[in-house]
Amino acid sequence: MSTVARRGRNRGEWQPAAQLPVARVAVDVPLAHLDRPFDYRVPAHLDADAVPGVRLRVRFAGRLVDGYLLERVAESAHAGRLAWVEKVVSAEPVLTSEVAALCRAVADRYAGVLADVLRLAVPPRHARVEGETPKEAEPARQAEVTPAGWARYARGAALLDALAGGRAAHAVWQALPGEDWPQRLAEAVAATVNAGRGALVVVPDQRDVDALHAACAQLLGADGVVALTADLGPAERYRRWLAVRRGQVGVVVGTRSAAFAPVQRLGLLAVWDDGDDLHAEPRAPYPHVRDVLVLRAHGVGAALLVGGFARTAEAHLLVESGWAREVVADRMAVRAAMPRIAPVGDSEAQLARDPVARAARLPHVAFEAARAALSAGRPVLVQVPRSGYLPWLACGSCRETARCRHCAGPLGFTGRAAGDAGGAELPHCRWCGRPETAFRCPACGSRRLRAGVVGAGRTAEELGRAFPGTTVRASGGGAPVLASAAERPELVVATPGAEPRVPGGYGAALLLDGWALLSRPDLRVAEETLRRWLAAAGLVVPHGTGGRVVVMADPELPVVQALVRWDPAGHAGAELAGRAEVGFPPAVRMASIEGEPAAVAEVVDGLLADLPAAEVLGPVELEPERGDTEVRERALVRVPRAQGKALAAALHAAQAGRTARKAADPVRVRLDPVEIG
Repeated sequence: MSTVARRGRNRGEWQPAAQLPVARVAVDVPLAHLDRPFDYRVPAHLDADAVPGVRLRVRFAGRLVDGYLLERVAESAHAGRLAWVEKVVSAEPVLTSEVAALCRAVADRYAGVLADVLRLAVPPRHARVEGETPKEAEPARQAEVTPAGWARYARGAALLDALAGGRAAHAVWQALPGEDWPQRLAEAVAATVNAGRGALVVVPDQRDVDALHAACAQLLGADGVVALTADLGPAERYRRWLAVRRGQVGVVVGTRSAAFAPVQRLGLLAVWDDGDDLHAEPRAPYPHVRDVLVLRAHGVGAALLVGGFARTAEAHLLVESGWAREVVADRMAVRAAMPRIAPVGDSEAQLARDPVARAARLPHVAFEAARAALSAGRPVLVQVPRSGYLPWLACGSCRETARCRHCAGPLGFTGRAAGDAGGAELPHCRWCGRPETAFRCPACGSRRLRAGVVGAGRTAEELGRAFPGTTVRASGGGAPVLASAAERPELVVATPGAEPRVPGGYGAALLLDGWALLSRPDLRVAEETLRRWLAAAGLVVPHGTGGRVVVMADPELPVVQALVRWDPAGHAGAELAGRAEVGFPPAVRMASIEGEPAAVAEVVDGLLADLPAAEVLGPVELEPERGDTEVRERALVRVPRAQGKALAAALHAAQAGRTARKAADPVRVRLDPVEIG
């Protein structure tokens, strides 16, 4: 051990570094009033290791805390005496200046704290992995990109040319029905790599990661792309993350947290299916992948691609504002690629053949479509919006929801074995738990009960009886999620998001219980329903080869008409216009404030003082969580989009004031919440 290192043990003998002796440190303290860098002196014995981006240990408020070294400077603006950097945890610089700036921008946009965003961006350290000898970085393999797939879209070829030329194109891509989207994204990535740039693609779940990783590896080689997901163990995830940080791999595909991956020389940022709620971070400050990538693309001058079968109002706003161009196919190509889509009861002839088509759960037209597909040797997809066996009960005569006489909660059977109301088990209230011994419908007086929404398990049983001799497979809803299904005549019952892919496509898809999706009390219910329907219908072969989709929903609903026409862009435009009319995101910036009544009132009053033009909705009392006896309220505050930064700053200042006073009643703040019910 050197003399300098031995002197370093006694802080009274420490000497400051000869050059740039002041370190700006982001300390891991998630308090809003302390959300800023702090200056520390760098001792001489840590001079070589204390480089920007390393993990540090510093003394803060009398205790040792973790932090990241942001930069070294010659002098500090602090007039008092600076404390020393106590320890460099690792000489590995894990936080790049680009990612640090991105984390700051994300925290500012969502009225959050930098420390919380840094936890999302940088994985925990694994010392053994850091000590491993890194592999030598291999030069990126030049891949031959054929533009035939993208040529079916207007501006598709231009997008590839922009990526190959290193230009920062911004695009919203509307995938055709049946599109091999992993292959199209892999081609966009390969064009970026050929230009000597890196690429980052974020998808919702592990199945999508596997499909996209395989497509990229086929073009770039197995060593040219790395997958980053939460399913990896801590050691393997950190190993892959370090390979990206060290520049050994230039292409990353992954789930939500991969949006912060430290890819060098970024040329392309892409997100698939941005409407999936898996892209929304459930931890503070609750950033959305799409917004993170928009901020990152703007910060580093990279291209951005937002793709999917459906289109969100937020993505449509990017197009409408002129910041992004849409990459869509013409109507002739869409019609040729899509299956024949029909809602139940959409014609007088159908109603004449089947008078109860709109009331039946599986009308004649659905059976007919399934039988035709099975006879042609193709599988049939049955999408069920609910998992489970028997979620709740309804009146057997008028289908009014069966409710408890005491608290008006929904009735249901507690056990899986109870198939109907005629069994030995009594229905119970799902809210208060009281048994119902003498049900009578208040609407029609009937005493009969029936299943209101049948889950995936019960649906599989019903289909097995309706199609004897046909294999029925389940995916999701309690059963394992299947990555793929065989191209053979069988029925595949899946919950939304768990639909397995079939190499040759499904012959038909039955979208059951559409009203159950559309009856949820959520602002985004129509957008989310269309997204789920399009994802399932996109797996069906074109109508020219017999592909059919039957949706069990009212044919007069705008969302059903958008599905029949395969017009997600038109539906997104109508959604955006409707939200602008009533003043909801993304047409405005909105904040959700939850907490005890006094705390919510304090934050809201502070916002109104800083933003007189802000409009307050509520507050309303929230339903208590299990075991919670305290009253909690929620208030919504909205401002024009032009005042979005001011709203975030005011929310941050309000939280800073509360943490500075050590307020005991916490308040949860979410900007532009994903769910607004």
